[in-house]
Amino acid sequence: MNSPLIARYMMTFSLLCAAFCFVTNAPAHAGDASDTVAAHLQAGEFQSALDVAKSVSDESTRASLLTQIAEQQIAHGELNASQGTLRQLPLNRSRMNLTTERARKESLNGTGADFDSLIELIQSQTSPPAQWIDIDGVGGTINEYETGVRVDPTGLLVRMTRTDETARLRELGIESRKADLNEDMAAESSLRMVSLTRLEQAVAERLSQGQPVVESMKNLAGLYQITHVFVYPETGEVVIAGPASGWEYSQQGLPTSTRNAQPTLQLDDMVTLLRTFSPTGEGIFGCSINPRQEGLRDLKEYVEQSQSRGALSPRAVGPWASMLQRKLGLQDVEIYGVPVDSRVARVIVEADFRMKLIGIGKLEGGPEVPDYFELMTQEQVAAVSSLDALRWWLSLKCEGVLKSEDNEAFEIQNSSVLCQSENQFVNADGERIQTGESEDTNRQFAANFTEHFNQLAQQDPVFADMRNIFDMALVAALIDKEHLADNANWDRGVFATNGEYQPAHYAAPLTVDSVVNHKVFNGTNIVVQVAGGVRVDAKPLVANVSTSPRLGQVADSAEPPQLPAGRWWWDAAN
Repeated sequence: MNSPLIARYMMTFSLLCAAFCFVTNAPAHAGDASDTVAAHLQAGEFQSALDVAKSVSDESTRASLLTQIAEQQIAHGELNASQGTLRQLPLNRSRMNLTTERARKESLNGTGADFDSLIELIQSQTSPPAQWIDIDGVGGTINEYETGVRVDPTGLLVRMTRTDETARLRELGIESRKADLNEDMAAESSLRMVSLTRLEQAVAERLSQGQPVVESMKNLAGLYQITHVFVYPETGEVVIAGPASGWEYSQQGLPTSTRNAQPTLQLDDMVTLLRTFSPTGEGIFGCSINPRQEGLRDLKEYVEQSQSRGALSPRAVGPWASMLQRKLGLQDVEIYGVPVDSRVARVIVEADFRMKLIGIGKLEGGPEVPDYFELMTQEQVAAVSSLDALRWWLSLKCEGVLKSEDNEAFEIQNSSVLCQSENQFVNADGERIQTGESEDTNRQFAANFTEHFNQLAQQDPVFADMRNIFDMALVAALIDKEHLADNANWDRGVFATNGEYQPAHYAAPLTVDSVVNHKVFNGTNIVVQVAGGVRVDAKPLVANVSTSPRLGQVADSAEPPQLPAGRWWWDAAN
């Protein structure tokens, strides 16, 4: 498919081939079918009505019956079911009106921008020869929430560039990105409280009724940072708290705060990490991007042979640089501690990959974070080998955790991300040999990345997203280590390891393009290859929690007021 579509939504386009198996029933007569469908709808038997409608051979009658079913599903709040029914209708004005109504109804339930309606608007507004597999049976698909990378069917993580097809698509994106929230949730708050226990109960109730988890739940009421954790044993509450606001959807489809454009915390990530830091979890998670030994061996031999022939001519530099990538080949992605198809895994792999690209000068890190080559002095150039093997990895940084004297209030102090470094060397067999040391240039890049991480997070949302994940990991480790769930008599319910709540699944990244680059210094080609990953071990950070008497007062001001039934968040008293 050659249609360049939807840059601003960062939605994956992929060509699909599928085999379908159809089970056909004897076609129903139109008159009988209409009466039968009406009877099923009157009884609230939507699936039975749907089965009858689908058996009608006349296309016009079938579409009319499906429209009636979708209308009733929307009216009764069966929004997920209505989505499936709508997709069986032809793309016409009736379907568009129902899709709009479904999006409006979901917004009233506390959700944000509806990507299903946006996708249908895009599909209806794009002109031939564009084809969509949902409509035409061949062509492309659109998936939600891409953030600058995609994973192809083989598991290869690759960077993407996108272009809009028309100005109309840009207009649709602008119209669809605003989250429709009530005034209370849209308001800014310096300390918004989200009761994990009440939220879990509300999610469990929706799941038991076959209802979707609404956007307000998925975005944790607009929290974009966690600064406190509270436990109220007498009411069975475990509460996370921090600054919050309303949110809107970025050009990449990421929900971001209307106050500072930072990503909101995600329920999927919180549940994933609660399961990692639990009695049955691994208590640590991360990823590693590793070059293959045979690729390193071939790269080392190629570079050494090239250097022995002297300086390259200007015309030879381009082909030579392309060969570097080909010789090294792909790097393998290893993920541990969290499901490989989780959003947490996707974010940490992408953040790690982009950090490395900044380090070797293939992505711009800004004036405060120059790449490795820019940091090199002439003396260092003379001292390095023709192939520098570097290791950079990201980990959790936190100044400390305070607690109240009664162990019911906790404050997280200045959590962030730490970049660390090591120099390695490649032997004749292509093995990377650890040295346990980091030379000045390597160490300086890591220090700059750490010091200016918040600036990087402002310009690249994946870094802010990873910082949120690190915050939630620290909270999950604290809940586990301090036995806060036990103190609140909370078994984690549907959020537990084998609980009914299922976070979204993403294509698992298995390989990435190799992170390698070169630069010519006085006729000498310096080649840099980078490995490393992300490692989050929060337990040491919560092992020594200091006591602070003032936190008791914070807990008092944050205590839940009398809330309406089903309400799971509130703003702390001023």
